Amino acid sequence: MTRILFITSNRLGDAVLSTGLLGHLIERHPDAHLTVACGPLPAPLFRAVPGLERLIPLTKQPYARHWLRLWLACVGTRWDVVVDLRNSAVGRLVLAGTRAFHRKADRPMHKVEEIGAVLGLSPPPAPRLWIDARAEAEAEALLPPDAAPFLAIGPTANWLSKEWPVDRFARLARRLTGPDGPLPGARVAVLAAGPERERARPLLDALGAQAVDLTGRTDPLAAAACLRRAALYVGNDSGLMHIAAAAGVPTVGLFGPGFPETYGPWGRRAQAVTGTIPRDALLRRVAADANAPGLMDGLSEDRVAEAAHLLLVQANKT
Repeated sequence: MTRILFITSNRLGDAVLSTGLLGHLIERHPDAHLTVACGPLPAPLFRAVPGLERLIPLTKQPYARHWLRLWLACVGTRWDVVVDLRNSAVGRLVLAGTRAFHRKADRPMHKVEEIGAVLGLSPPPAPRLWIDARAEAEAEALLPPDAAPFLAIGPTANWLSKEWPVDRFARLARRLTGPDGPLPGARVAVLAAGPERERARPLLDALGAQAVDLTGRTDPLAAAACLRRAALYVGNDSGLMHIAAAAGVPTVGLFGPGFPETYGPWGRRAQAVTGTIPRDALLRRVAADANAPGLMDGLSEDRVAEAAHLLLVQANKT
């Protein structure tokens, strides 16, 4: 029996991007018993991982007591493989046959490539999701029977300055689902985390009966089950964007002051779209005001619509 300890991110997006490396370990050790430690938010993504023996959500505690808790949970086991993407002391202080740690890349590369380099994998394995029957049932219950195929939109992000204006999302949705659009008559599913629900409300109001309100109603795995029924996903740079891309949905990720070369949606059915304002100028505004308004204003509806059209054409060819 092979025992593997996999320590990954507390952030949703980074945890999604690490799933390709986990999938590689599962394929290399099909008999393995896995323990996965991650943040509480991304934890549902790992509950259906093949060979999962234990899932440990790490809730941050004062004085780094969450790391002590993890060490206590793991120190009594002799691990065959430890992969620690947090580069923590825990990965070094448990018994292990082999250990691998994340290190920041010494040259620019995508986060998926950086994670793959932990085990020397080039090209790196693509992110993947393991969607269980529970998540599928939740998706069936949340989505109207006539919804698929639908347009999915993620109008929020963990940082206000990364959010494309809601009125542009509304106009884009009407454009893509109008009589002359690539998804004529399609419903529009709007997704956002619970704390972000009110920021998505103006989009729901603008779309009216066309909208399918999924805001605050899904955990990450149920969101994945919903999204893989979509024809297209358009959303800001966020963990939800990475879930959509990993689920195989044609994905358009919207970037302003972010770094698409590092955190763009991964995969041949995914594309990052940036605006016309140079990033250096945007970052200077961020340095002056972390919540500076208008940082996504340089990204036009035409540019996003063009990217969406191209992805849909490519998807229809495969």
